[in-house]
Amino acid sequence: MNIERVELQHLQMPLKFRFETSFGSTTLKDFLLVSVYGDGEVGYGESVAMPDPFYNEETTETVWYMLEKFLIPRLLANPVETPEEVARLFAPIRRNNMAKSALEGAVWDLSCKQKGISLAKALGGSRSVIDVGISIGIEPTVEEVLEKVGQYLDEGYKKIKVKIKPGFDVQLIRGIRERFGDQVPLMADANSAYTLDQIDIMKELDQYGLIMIEQPLAHDDIIDHAQLQAVLSTPICLDESIHTAEDARKAIELKSCGIINIKIGRVGGLTEAKRIHDLCQAQNIPVWCGGMVESGVGRAHNVAITSLQNFTIPGDTAAASRYWDEDIVEPGIELIAPGQLAVPDGPGIGYKVNQQAVGKYVLRSANFRP
Repeated sequence: MNIERVELQHLQMPLKFRFETSFGSTTLKDFLLVSVYGDGEVGYGESVAMPDPFYNEETTETVWYMLEKFLIPRLLANPVETPEEVARLFAPIRRNNMAKSALEGAVWDLSCKQKGISLAKALGGSRSVIDVGISIGIEPTVEEVLEKVGQYLDEGYKKIKVKIKPGFDVQLIRGIRERFGDQVPLMADANSAYTLDQIDIMKELDQYGLIMIEQPLAHDDIIDHAQLQAVLSTPICLDESIHTAEDARKAIELKSCGIINIKIGRVGGLTEAKRIHDLCQAQNIPVWCGGMVESGVGRAHNVAITSLQNFTIPGDTAAASRYWDEDIVEPGIELIAPGQLAVPDGPGIGYKVNQQAVGKYVLRSANFRP
């Protein structure tokens, strides 16, 4: 591959609403856009790290530092022939998965554009349309969540995910079931808000026919989750605990979960995401693609990976217009039918980055050459 230049941009985009989880709330999406140039083409990647180290240890600032000081210089000094080589090139650098993923994703996009194939096809995807769900954050009252559930069911989303935390859990799930019935495809995401001392709450949730309970216990745990899974009929889904295919293998062997959430940024890029997908497929463990409130670039990468066969549960890649008055890609990533998105068949991510929109939100930028 011919890589001539890498551009790093720091953007802030206002959300259309406040989004709250068990570890905080935000009305602003702070992220990095990575652009890799070569042979007249540009590949794009997005860092999903947050400004604060609450989801994991990375932040927007640490990702910028790692890209500037280590990852971009390493890529420019060591030419690669395929995107898969980027993961091996970065392997000696411990963790910093969101930083690695942002640059690797841009290289995947560039490679596909240079070859004239779609990112989905390059990854081995077989779907032209994917089913998607919606993620609803914590609201001041249960009634406000119920109103949103009704709205998104009317829009046809194939799965409803609600955020929970201690004190905002059983009453919420009970309320959804009482109002909308048992047929609503419903899951609860705890973002590591509970401990085994609160196992009674998990057992109460177990009666409501949830698709899964996502990451109820500590962000780095697979042992206590195995103990919890043993007493629940509801599958546990691991998110924050899984950073590599090796993590996934151990969790499956320990019976710590029945489902795994694959977030490209959390696992260090598309190459590792595909490895986890393939492992889970071989072990009959379904996977789905979680969201990090991405802009259109990150959202496009999510659409591409979700085209793989074992993504059997609708992901969090909802329509972009839910989050943004103006996104940074064209055309907008919007539903083509209730609860469905098209998988682009054009080169790379299949969307054009709107540089005028990027310019409205960019705070700083830097360029790097061999």
